[in-house]
Amino acid sequence: MLKIPPHQVAGHQAGNGKLGPLVDESGRFYKPLQGDERGSNEVKFYESFSSNTKIPEHISKFFPIFYGTQLIEASDGSGLKSHLVLHDLVVGRVNPSIVDIKIGSRTWAPQSTEEYMQKCLKKDRETSSLPLGFRLSGIQIYGNKESGYWKPERTSIQNLSAEEVKLILKKFVSSNASTDSDSEPDCAFAATVYGGSTGILSQLLELKAWFEDQTMYHFYSCSILMMFEKELALEGQNPGAQIKLIDFAHVIEGRGVIDHNFLGGLCSLIKFLSEILTAPNEHTTEVSSKPDHQNFICSDNGVN
Repeated sequence: MLKIPPHQVAGHQAGNGKLGPLVDESGRFYKPLQGDERGSNEVKFYESFSSNTKIPEHISKFFPIFYGTQLIEASDGSGLKSHLVLHDLVVGRVNPSIVDIKIGSRTWAPQSTEEYMQKCLKKDRETSSLPLGFRLSGIQIYGNKESGYWKPERTSIQNLSAEEVKLILKKFVSSNASTDSDSEPDCAFAATVYGGSTGILSQLLELKAWFEDQTMYHFYSCSILMMFEKELALEGQNPGAQIKLIDFAHVIEGRGVIDHNFLGGLCSLIKFLSEILTAPNEHTTEVSSKPDHQNFICSDNGVN
């Protein structure tokens, strides 16, 4: 049985008659193909990437498994529609904390139409993409069964300053992020989630090493998902810290040139996380002046 993904934090979302992704019980994620060239471009990328023998196994693990395309009933009730069939990246997770980060100071490919380029350029300038090389596209941070998730409106976290972005990334790995928004984040899980040989920073550095050499693809408007399980961290267990790359509708051929746009944004994100690990208790400006940052998405079991 198909249902709306319970942990999607960004992108087009199904529900209320809108077209969006669906998931099934077997751990597959169905993403509707956009009707223009973006849909065919994304299929083309997945077909190329999944069959490319030059992609090292330690890099391919950062990308969703591709199962092809399939006609299924669209979430908006419009009938059968072609969908990408991918591995559901959060299958098996109970109450995951997730942040979607769009990488690159420029989110439009060179061959984009003038209209699309201007649309993206406007948003890149109005958000943190241009000054920081990335922007937060969506986030949910699990608190506990009573508080549920801290899930601010997406627009409220996209145009933050460097200090405010760092605050959010600190909240992401803090035990008090959802219980007291006026408190300085304690970064209680920074060492186990961001740090260590299998932590998020180590994974990002592994990805960075590949991007410093690979010239096969240029990844415009792609995101990195960072996720972990807070409850496991509280119990002293492996929190399942993991990164995944998603959204490939604007990937183009690299033609022998390094993807400096993505690499630059990736390096910027690495710098932010490294600084949090080095000085987790350094005071950061509070963002509570934005009312959306007080909101929680709650349910009986903490899962929205």
